[in-house]
Order: sequence, then structure tokens, then C-alpha cells
Amino acid sequence: MNAEQFFNQKSILDLSFFNFKNAITAAYFANQDFEILRTNDNFRAFFPLLGNVSNVSMFDVLEQLGLPGVQIDTYKSELLENGSVLLPKVEISANGEDRIYSLLSTFTQDADFTYLNGIQGQFVDRTAEWSLRKEREELLEQKLRDRELIEAKSRELQNLATRLAKYLSPQIYKSIFSESEDTSHVHRRKTLNIFFSDIVQFTDLSDTLEPERLADVVNSYLSEMTNIALECGGTIDKFIGDAIMVFFGDPETEGEAEDALRCVEMAVRMQERVAQLQSKWRKKGVTNGLKVRMGIATGFCTVGNFGSDQRLDYTVLGSPVNLASRLQSVAEPNKIVMDENTFNLVETVVSADLAGEFQPRGFARPVRYYELKTLAQEARHEVQKQLSHVGKHVEVMLYDSGDIRGAIEELREIQNKFEALLAKNEKDASPP
Repeated sequence: MNAEQFFNQKSILDLSFFNFKNAITAAYFANQDFEILRTNDNFRAFFPLLGNVSNVSMFDVLEQLGLPGVQIDTYKSELLENGSVLLPKVEISANGEDRIYSLLSTFTQDADFTYLNGIQGQFVDRTAEWSLRKEREELLEQKLRDRELIEAKSRELQNLATRLAKYLSPQIYKSIFSESEDTSHVHRRKTLNIFFSDIVQFTDLSDTLEPERLADVVNSYLSEMTNIALECGGTIDKFIGDAIMVFFGDPETEGEAEDALRCVEMAVRMQERVAQLQSKWRKKGVTNGLKVRMGIATGFCTVGNFGSDQRLDYTVLGSPVNLASRLQSVAEPNKIVMDENTFNLVETVVSADLAGEFQPRGFARPVRYYELKTLAQEARHEVQKQLSHVGKHVEVMLYDSGDIRGAIEELREIQNKFEALLAKNEKDASPP
């Protein structure tokens, strides 16, 4: 005799479903034929459109709730095959709004009360959870979009900075981008060395050469001069056609004497490089080659940003600027002249002749100037090494063909060092 014979079936069903009556989920109990026998109050509250669902097939209920056929088939097949099923995302339109539920159902077994054998299930309202998850995904997507946008803007800024760097001297570029505050209205009074150069009879050259050839010649000339100016530590102020203005002593200075020496050395190296490139330029149509004259003046200048609210130019103002320009104009082709202030700073390392004196417009007294003859070799700076030897690596940097022989000799020395080191290692590794 089974225990179920002593108890009322309805009472047992009500008792077994007691814990689900006040559950926060929408609970149901169906028999093994998927006919719903019990639902709790929340089931009717969640899905008022269903009304009384007693003795109704669970498949009809799911279809009425709007579940797609694929989910209904999954619900049935997994229950029959596995004894339980979880539909993690069930989208249902209830009470005039779209909500998201998960449906968990399982077969129940009871040896004493066979009428408790059936299907127990719950709809869990997860709308808030899925809403938060969606917000999180949207935030992550927005973060990715923001990151991509930031990276794109960073690349644009980098490209802009790279292009901008071509228009500014490295020292000025560094000064502008390293300052956190606006210093556009800060000006300083400093002793500077001002350098001017231009190509003799450039107007005639520009009238005889084709535009493309002229641009090629001028750009190659300015590029070579720029490299030398930067190697010597000069600040390139501007290019005025074929003319170049460079100054020393700002924004970085090595001291008045050292700045003057570097300025003179730069001029000497420029003239040497011009002489080396004459054959190249002749092949480009410059029949008589390029002749360059240079002037250097030293004195107090005002340096800083000058211009309008729309455009500023970091430059220098003062009588030494005018004097350097005038000295350049009185220099002979392929010569370097300097004022007396510059000569006094470098006279121990240069050979120079007094070339004369003249009174530039705006000056109260005549100005004496000197023509540079030679610069002592020991006074010249080793701006670039030909070879860089670090560990087992050798980097070769040649700036003109005149460096090749010296580079070969240094490579031989490095080879001898490596061979000696190899022999020592082999000796140390050999057994005693």
C-alpha cells in the first residue's frame, strides 16, 4: 500500500507548491504531459495576458507569450533528453513593456507520491540585469571608440608635430613643446652671435635655371647648410629666399666665447661643404658654381616671440642683426667676415685680417670688420663620430665621401679587436 493512498492529491499538490506561492519568480508546476497544474501569484502578475492557465499545455503558454519556435523546441528537447533546461534569455512583451526573463525547468521525481512527478519551473525577471549588461557593453564599445578616436587624434597630432618641426629650429621646437605655460609674451635681452649668408648673384641664377632645377639646387644647398647649423648647435631663425639667418646663445648657450667659436666653426664648415658640392651643382646647370658670402656679428639682442595674435615668429631684434646682414653684403664671394666683438671672442683660435671699416646706416660710429682666414684645427669640435661601436654591433655613419677612408681604417681597428677577443675566448674555452 502506497502512502499516497492516505492523502488527498489536491492537498499534497498544494502543500508541495506552498514554498512557491510567495516566491519573487513566476513559478509553475506541470505534469509529465506538460499540462500546467499550478502557478503562483507572480506568474499571473508577470503575464496577465494569459489569465487562468490551469490545465493548459506549457507549449501553448510559451507560444502565447511570444517565444520563437526555436526556443520552444529547445525547451522541449532538452527537458526530454537531459531532464532539465535553462533558457537564459527569453524576451517577452508584458504589461506594455519589453522585459527579459530566464526560464529554468526540471523534471521532478517522488517515489511516495507519483502525482508529484512532473515539471517544476520558474521565470526569473532579469530585465534590470540585462539592462546593466547592455549599458556595460555600450560603455565598453564607447570606450573602444573613444580609444580609437584618441589614437587617431594622437596620430594626427604626431603628424602635425612632425610637419611643424620642419618649420622650426629644433631648439625652438623643444622650447615650445616642453613649456606648460604660455610664454609667447616673454622676451629676453641676451648676448647673441648672429650669422647671415646668401648666394652671390642668386637673382641671375634664378633667371637662367628652370624652376625644377632651381628648386633642386636651392633645396640641396639649404639642406646641407641646415645640417651643419644644427650639428654646431645653432638656432635657425629663417630662410629668406637663398639667405640664411642663424643665431647662437638662445635658447641654449655654452657661454659667450664658446657660442662665438661654434658660430665661426659653422661658417667655416659651410664654406667647406659648398666647395665640396660645386661639381654636383654644375651638373645641375649651375655653370659657374655657387659662391656664398657670410657675415657674423655679436652683441646684445632682444629675443622672443614677435608678431600678431594670429602669427608669431621666434626671432631676434637689435643692431647686431642689422650689422650681420650688412657684413654679409660687404663680404667677398666665398669669404667670411666678422665684427670686432666676434673677433675678440675667438682671436686666440683664428687667423683673421682687418678688412676695413664702414658705417652702416643707423650706426653712430664706423664699424671695423675682419676677414677670416683659418680656424685652428684643435679648436674645431668633433660634431659626429664616423663609427659607433657598442658591444658586438657597429654602426657606420658617413656624411660625405671624404669620411670613407677614415671609416675603413676604424673598421679595421674594430676587426682586429674582435679577432683578438675571439682568440682569447677560444683559448679560455680549450681544455687544459
